Amino acid sequence: MAVSRGQKQIFDFAELVTLQGAAAKDGRRVQEKDLSVISQARMLVVGGEIVWLGRQKNFKASLLKPFGGAKAFRQHSFKDSCALPGFVECHSHLVFAGSRQQEFEERNRGVSYEQIAQKGGGILSTVRATRRASTQELLSLAQDRAQRFLRQGVTVLEVKSGYGLSRAAEIKMLEVAQKIRGPEIVPTFLGAHARPPEFSSADEYIQYLMDKVLPLIHKKGLARRIDIFWDKGYFHSPAAKSFLLQAQKMGFEICGHVDQLHSLGGVRELLELRSLSLDHVVQLSDPDLTRLARSSSTAVLLPGADFYLRMKYPPARRLIDEGARVALATDFNPGSCPTQDLSLIGVLARLEMKMTLPEVLTAYTYGGAAALGLQSRRGSLEPGKSADFVLLKGGWQDLFYSVGHHPVTEVWLAGRKKSFAF
Repeated sequence: MAVSRGQKQIFDFAELVTLQGAAAKDGRRVQEKDLSVISQARMLVVGGEIVWLGRQKNFKASLLKPFGGAKAFRQHSFKDSCALPGFVECHSHLVFAGSRQQEFEERNRGVSYEQIAQKGGGILSTVRATRRASTQELLSLAQDRAQRFLRQGVTVLEVKSGYGLSRAAEIKMLEVAQKIRGPEIVPTFLGAHARPPEFSSADEYIQYLMDKVLPLIHKKGLARRIDIFWDKGYFHSPAAKSFLLQAQKMGFEICGHVDQLHSLGGVRELLELRSLSLDHVVQLSDPDLTRLARSSSTAVLLPGADFYLRMKYPPARRLIDEGARVALATDFNPGSCPTQDLSLIGVLARLEMKMTLPEVLTAYTYGGAAALGLQSRRGSLEPGKSADFVLLKGGWQDLFYSVGHHPVTEVWLAGRKKSFAF
């Protein structure tokens, strides 16, 4: 076996939901049998990596010899618990200052999201507050939010910039993201989130990002992913595509907020660029739905935002039935989805998008990992992958059933138990 160093552990569980079958199908057309549940399970972990798992009765002591024998291992017994892979939150806007509570009230009075933005609210409201905030203030706020995700079993957390919209403020946000502790953090540069008021056009701002911001982020190594809000009133021109092409040439992976408010051809544009994920995809045309389902990109569905904006939901059932790999995430942000509640997202997926529980579990684990390009190391429990898992009070069937009830009791990342302390 390749791994021979680091902490050596044996974990026993009453039930282990591995998702090996779902991973073998690349997260597509998942059924309950693909959860690959093992009862009376044992898992060997060396240096944070799984080296063996299976039924306890199939375990042989000879498996321990390459790692120093039984005396080298610490044993953990969770014989009354169900375990499953850690959740992957693949779309969040975690770093920001300020509140948009008033906009929530305005939307309830019938003012649209776009109308609020046109008056200088929306994203730009958060930009003003975030620019004013110090690095320490932003880190304190973000750290508390990351802990709330961790407490729910999130072991990998994507964190976007996009509320700075200037070189200094975007760098500040990404530096804050790198300082967050708890889950594994995946920073994403979302400078192309909205046009700041100091630029006269979206294309002028995109050129600024290409000339002044992207090279500095690359030099500092602050992110490996680039996101863009491809929609009416935001970015959808040839210049926006040039921005993504430049990012790719520099070695960045790309993803996009696409077809959330309008269908403007963003799906086709990003599929041509082999985008890791296409997020929101509410306004999908039939041809684009088929293109996405047949592609290697992950459709990231964000029903919390659709719920808060009182929009229709993405066509999840059709995407899944046509073979798409889907992920679920909160889209946590101060405006269109101010919730971190995974239970709400899962319940909305089941009720409003007609997803089955195995599909929801796969979307929030393997699907989320694939959206971040991490499926070779995370998203399922199998040899060669990181030992990221959560323990549940009760069985996996209790998840995503009761809003506000998310029965995670312990969270382990790379074989280490995480603290929930705030």
